[in-house]
Amino acid sequence: MKKVGIDSISYYVPSLYVDIEELASKRDIPPKKLINGLGLKKMATPDYDEDSASIAANSLFRLIKENNINPTEVGRVYLGTESGVDASKPTSSYVVEILEKVFTKEYGERCFKNCDIVDLTFACAGAVDALQNCCDWVRNGENRKAIVIASDIAKYELNSTGEYTQGAGSVSMLICDDPSIISFNGSWGVSTKGIGDFFKPRRLFKKSNILIEAAKLLKQEISSSEAETILEGADSKFWSDSNDLIEVYKEEPIFEGQLSNESYKERVYEALENFNEQNERDVLNEWENIIFHLPYAFHGRRMIINKWLDWMSENGRAEEIYSEIGKPESNQDKDWMKKVSKSNLYMKFIEDKIAPGEKASSEIGNMYTASIFMALISSLVDAVENDKHFEDKKIGFISYGSGSKAKIFEGTVQKNWIEKINSIKLYDSLSKRKKISIDVYENLHKRRVTSNINNNDGIIKLNKISDGEFTEGLRNYLKY
Repeated sequence: MKKVGIDSISYYVPSLYVDIEELASKRDIPPKKLINGLGLKKMATPDYDEDSASIAANSLFRLIKENNINPTEVGRVYLGTESGVDASKPTSSYVVEILEKVFTKEYGERCFKNCDIVDLTFACAGAVDALQNCCDWVRNGENRKAIVIASDIAKYELNSTGEYTQGAGSVSMLICDDPSIISFNGSWGVSTKGIGDFFKPRRLFKKSNILIEAAKLLKQEISSSEAETILEGADSKFWSDSNDLIEVYKEEPIFEGQLSNESYKERVYEALENFNEQNERDVLNEWENIIFHLPYAFHGRRMIINKWLDWMSENGRAEEIYSEIGKPESNQDKDWMKKVSKSNLYMKFIEDKIAPGEKASSEIGNMYTASIFMALISSLVDAVENDKHFEDKKIGFISYGSGSKAKIFEGTVQKNWIEKINSIKLYDSLSKRKKISIDVYENLHKRRVTSNINNNDGIIKLNKISDGEFTEGLRNYLKY
């Protein structure tokens, strides 16, 4: 079977960030709980004129520019996101439209003309679905090239338990034969179960109730029948709409944190079993690194601990654990599990296999679909900086999307990986971001900011949202 995988990879992270220690202090949360407990340091925050389409366009622009990719040779652009900017028109169509204009001089008009584009949505797993789809497509043809984009903005309600895990960013990847960075073996462990651990529903509000509440703000009282009569005679575009209900979409999800954590673990463990039915792996000895989808930086290390105990036992190393911290008093010994999590053996496993992929997450926050691919970049950048010999090493990938689904897959690092990763100055780039105050962050969150905060020459940004009769809501972007 021919090798198919990631030949080149680029990213974009917004240039604004919130300091987690400052946010914790503002919310009366002990900073150590977030910094030492969850591994959080900074939270990437989109500017006033950034959305998932502009963020995706910037990572794709860099991928093409930095790797001299000819768009006319690309047959697919598949984008995974749960922050789509339209309920019908795919975000990928905005991205391609932007870049066709940007690259007109270099590659001619309509350089993506014969390219298949689509969005895939399954919470944080959408871009992994796009990767699998594109790898299969490349493998089943000759000289095919595809691009996978992961782009998202993780946004939660202010003062919620998810607020400090917010983040934003995009990763773009060229998928082809004989890749330079990593190849995938074509096996995918899957586990799926329909649940409501995290979702973004269309909220419905009765128009007459909205009018009644608006009247209260003006210190007036109107009855339901009076509201209905007023609405019947209204001639404004908003109030005279024929629908009795107003449908509202919000980026902030409804979520149950404990259920989501339990689902993550259950789906991942089931998907690992499914993967092992296809490719039995000795994870401790065969996977050089384990790359997780990270809702927060330390989530992977917290979630995988029971599996690590199984892996140690399978390798005949259970006595090493007992020698260090003793045996558990029962199967539900929570105190013993806490000792396991802090044991030298487990910390060494984290340091070797997991921590390299966590570093970027600590500086950025949750990137939803892009989280797992930023963890890959983080791991490979760490390997370059520490002179690790990664060629031919296997890396395990553990992805999860709420709703819920997990996918487990495996990659093998290729011989030219260092050449490709050397040019990624990840932490140099992240160090140049602009810190914003909590007040500015909250105003951005509430959409009370009406102008750009950081100019960012050379960056693709949202230019305007049209309000014409046949273009109302249509987005327009510019490269500044």
